[in-house]
Order: sequence, then structure tokens, then C-alpha cells
Amino acid sequence: MSKLELSVATTDYDHFRDFRFGLVEAEGIKTHWMTLGHHEIFARYTFNREFDVSELSFAKFMAQITRDKPDIIGLPVVCSRTFRFASFYINKKSGIKTVDDLRGKRIGSPEWAHSAAVYMRGWMHNDCNVKIEDVHWYQAGTDAPGRIEKVELNLPPGVRLTRESDKSLSDMLASGELDCCIIGRPPACFQAGHPDVVRLFPDYVAKEEEYYQRTKIWPIMHLMTMKRSIADKHPWVGRNLYNAFLESKRRSVERLVDMSVSRYPLPWGSAHARRVRDLLDGDPFPFGIDENRTSIEQMLLYSFQQGIAHKHVTPEEIFQEGIMTKVVV
Repeated sequence: MSKLELSVATTDYDHFRDFRFGLVEAEGIKTHWMTLGHHEIFARYTFNREFDVSELSFAKFMAQITRDKPDIIGLPVVCSRTFRFASFYINKKSGIKTVDDLRGKRIGSPEWAHSAAVYMRGWMHNDCNVKIEDVHWYQAGTDAPGRIEKVELNLPPGVRLTRESDKSLSDMLASGELDCCIIGRPPACFQAGHPDVVRLFPDYVAKEEEYYQRTKIWPIMHLMTMKRSIADKHPWVGRNLYNAFLESKRRSVERLVDMSVSRYPLPWGSAHARRVRDLLDGDPFPFGIDENRTSIEQMLLYSFQQGIAHKHVTPEEIFQEGIMTKVVV
């Protein structure tokens, strides 16, 4: 029987490397892999479904998977996950010292359905009592104007969102037009050392470690997804892909914690990786539904509260049915 040929689009991740290079194979599948920037992948997949299997922003996925009769389905494979307390950038002249000080302020993010911002808005709203309607929100490109929202929104009553088409978040934060930005990567003004732009949480690593120990939530930014038509026609494909991604990730972690050779140009890298592995309960980057249930449920709640998901669903509803069926030998 000839193998099923599938196009796959992801960013360049070490935990996908062995699968992408053919050192790990998905049974019965031949992959044609495209390694692209994630913004390009998200746009091309969201607007045109140009790939069979694709990396996708978790927040944007929630807008699409909760539509009536969605044409994609999720795989419980994590592409990117990052704690996001480092993502708050403030203008010191705004007088912001704590999260409480964000109430009534002007806060920007690249898109409303921007996973990093969804997590932190949700944390503010649910854990800090700074409600999403207590802030004036702005949307613009991070370092250049013109970035657009890629999915439909149904903003909750009372939420104020202004879109700026001819300004960047970086410029507005540096000038004081914005008091704060929640951005996945440092804006240009921060990287250039602007004297007024700093992180709200300079000790973000300690804060993120404490947050994980308390909640066991390890935020997921991007997931793997697949055209639903493929899952409907070939139900075996999802689990075979998952198995290959899982083995590729296992090999990546094994390389990372290996202290016998310097695989990465970073001193003490393996020692740090082992510390992180132990801190994160033995698996620094888990795949699967139950292994990530608490983290997944958080995004399902936050995306619904913020008018991105069309309904509040369970983890099992966003992934291929039965994909995590246990195999007992």
C-alpha cells in the first residue's frame, strides 16, 4: 500500500527535528515539510488552508474549532509553550508598579486573539480582579503598523478595543500613547534600551516558577492541527502523527539533558535542562490531553471569556475523537 502524502507546516523546532528530517517516521505517512515563520503559517492556514497539517496559534485555533461544523481538528501536540509574565512592557511615566495599577490604563497587543495576551488578560481578569472591561485595549503591529486580526471576534459587552492601522505598539509605548503592552517578544523600543520602557515583572522567572508550582499550568501558545477531511477519511492518521511527534520530542529532550557531550553552544545547558525537567515534574514539554488538561482548560475558559471562542468547550471536543486511546500490552 502506498503511503498517504501530507503537507506539514511548522516553525523550526528542535523537538520536531527528527520527524522533519526523516529520522522518525509516522507509520503509513509520507510528509512534505515546510519550515516557515509562524506568522506566515498562521495567515496562510487560517485564510486558505494551504497545508494538510499545520502549526496554529492556540487562540486562533479556538476561534476556528468552535465554529459550527469546523473544517479542522486539533492534535494534542504542543509546538510552542511559554510562561508570559515577561510579556508585560510598561512606560515608567505611567506610574504602573503593580497589576492593580493597570486598571483604567491603555494596553496594547498585536492581535486580540494573540495567545500570549489571552493568557495574561485572563490572569488579570480571573486572578487579579482587573477585569478586561476595566482597560482600554489597543491592537497594532508590534514593531510596524498594519497587522490585522486573523479571526472573527465577538467582544464581550463593555470591552473597548481600538485598532491602530498606521502606528506600531513599540512607537506608541515609547511615546507614552500606551501605558503598557502585552507582547510575545520584546518590542523594538525595549530592545533598543529606551529609558522609559521596562518590564512590569523584572523578576519574571521567579514569578513564573512560583506560578507553575501553585497552579501546574504550563501555558501553551501553539498546537498542531489537521484538516478534518483527512481525519474523517483516514481516522488512523491522527494517532500515527501523534506517535511520531512524541518520539521526536522524546529524542529532543534526551539530547537536551545529556551531560556527556555539549550538543548546544551554551555552558551548563544540560544542568539547567535537568533542573527544569525536575521542576516540571519529570517532563519539561508534555504532549497529550490528560498531561496538559489544566493548561488546556485555562485557554478554553479564557478564549471564551474574551469573545474569541464561540462556545465554552471541553478538551476532548477540540481534538480528534479517541486519539488518546490507551494501548495496554
